[in-house]
Order: sequence, then structure tokens, then C-alpha cells
Amino acid sequence: MRTMNNIEPEEEIWRDKEYSFFSHKMCEAYPCHEAEDKDDFNCLFCYCPLYALGGECGGDFKYLSNGVKDCGSCLIPHVRDNYGDIIGKFDDIVKKMKETAICADKGQKQGDQQSRE
Repeated sequence: MRTMNNIEPEEEIWRDKEYSFFSHKMCEAYPCHEAEDKDDFNCLFCYCPLYALGGECGGDFKYLSNGVKDCGSCLIPHVRDNYGDIIGKFDDIVKKMKETAICADKGQKQGDQQSRE
């Protein structure tokens, strides 16, 4: 089973907790990716929070010719044991979102200034 980091078991307070796993077998798209163990397929992160990290997400992805990130080969958010790793990346996601917002604000300010000229 693929995990993102090696975490000591005593740090894994989420393990065997109901909030760390959800399998929606009645979903029309289930399973949305090929998986060896469909009984252990985690749907909790249906829309992967790591997507926002772009090329730094750590997953198996490719960019399509139109620039869209294709994560069809990635199972990281769907492996039960990766819950802790994904939660551990939330600070990185927040940082990336702040950087994106700052860049967007600067672009907006530049656009506002150009329209005034």
C-alpha cells in the first residue's frame, strides 16, 4: 500500500477512527479510480485537497495539453493509510492558497491601475 510519509504509529491518533475513512459504495462513480482493494477504498477526500498544491502534491498525475491536471492514476487520497499524510499537508495547502490570493490581488491591483491610466 502506498503512503506518503513514514509516521510512527504513536503519532497516528486518527487510525481506526470513523472520521478518517468513508466508503461511498452507492456513489454513481464508485470507484472513481482503479483500485486493488475496493473494500479499503476511501472516498473521504473525493475531491483531493492536495490538488491545490499543483506539482508539489506528491501524487501520480500528468498535465493534459489544455493545462488541466489529470489525477486519474493517483490513489493517494483513496488509501486509508494516507489520511494522516493528507491532513499533515493542510498547512502547505493554506500557504499555497495565501500565495495564490496575494498573486491574484497584485494582478487585480495592476489591472485596476492600468484601467485608470
